[in-house]
Amino acid sequence: MPPTAWRAAPDEAETVAALLIAFRDHLGQSRPSDNALLAGVERLIETMDAEYLLACPDPDSPPAGVAQLRFRFGIWTAAPDCWLEDLFVVEGARGRGVGAALVQAAIERAEARGCRRIELDVSESNAPALALYERFGFSARTKPGEGRELFMGRALEPAQD
Repeated sequence: MPPTAWRAAPDEAETVAALLIAFRDHLGQSRPSDNALLAGVERLIETMDAEYLLACPDPDSPPAGVAQLRFRFGIWTAAPDCWLEDLFVVEGARGRGVGAALVQAAIERAEARGCRRIELDVSESNAPALALYERFGFSARTKPGEGRELFMGRALEPAQD
C-alpha cells in the first residue's frame, strides 16, 4: 500500500509535537523545549489559521512524517494563501514516499481551502527536498520578472515587560 497522509486531529497533538521535536533535534537545535512545542501545537491545531498533516509509510506503521500549514489572506491574490512552514520525515521512513504524500496532501488542503498559491522555503543545499518540491511544481520563480524569489527573515528580540 502507498503511504497515507491525513489532517491531524486535536487528539493527535502529542504525535505532531513528537515529530516536530524529532525535526528540531535533527536540525541540531535545543529550543523550543519539548513542553513549549507541545503547547504550541495544542494551541495551533485548534485554530483555522493552521493545520498539521501526518503521514505513515504503510497502514501498519505509526506516523513518520509531519507537515505544518499556515493560512492567511493574500492581498495580491485576493484569496487565501498557504505557507508550507515545516515538513519532516523521520530518517527510517525517508525514500518511502512519506514526504511526497505530505506534499500532495498539503496541495490538496490548500486547494480545498480556496488558496491561490502555496509557498515554502527550503535550503538550496537540501537536494532531496528541492527535488521533491520541484517534482510537485514548486520553483524559485513564482512571480514575473527577473531573478529568483528569495525568502528573507530577521530574528526579533522578545518585548521587555
